[in-house]
Amino acid sequence: MRKIVISLFAILTATNFAMAEDAGCEAFKWPVTREQALFPAAPATPAGAPLAVGAAADLALVPVEKAGFTQPPERAPAAGTFGAVASIAVPPGGAIQISLSGEAWVDVIQDGKAVKSSAYSGVKTCPGIRKSVRFKLAAGPATVQFSGAKKAGLKVAVLAPE
Repeated sequence: MRKIVISLFAILTATNFAMAEDAGCEAFKWPVTREQALFPAAPATPAGAPLAVGAAADLALVPVEKAGFTQPPERAPAAGTFGAVASIAVPPGGAIQISLSGEAWVDVIQDGKAVKSSAYSGVKTCPGIRKSVRFKLAAGPATVQFSGAKKAGLKVAVLAPE
């Protein structure tokens, strides 16, 4: 009987923990279910590679001093952190959403100018997704800079907002 009670307690605890983790993802201002589906199979992508809109990448970061930023990041990265630069082809309509698996700063540069984000949502209790940032851009090429990451890898999804 004691073994059954302990097993039942373990199952209920795990279920409640999983529900609490899922509830964390619900705290985002918009759904992150596409990112949750894309991140597990995100292909390894080196710093400097283009990122495709509608896809995710497991981006390899480099020490920030070697990232080759086209402009200084809006928020100066701390020493010992990681970053990367990537290019994207912004689709007609120009709205994009960049979601990250971990803590990092995101800057988007288009036509030589930093573009301020149009919306931001960050949640620390969603497993595998830390923040999602939206930008309104012109169709055409843009540069995305990631900086201040504490780890040398970051999953990134570039999507059209829902």
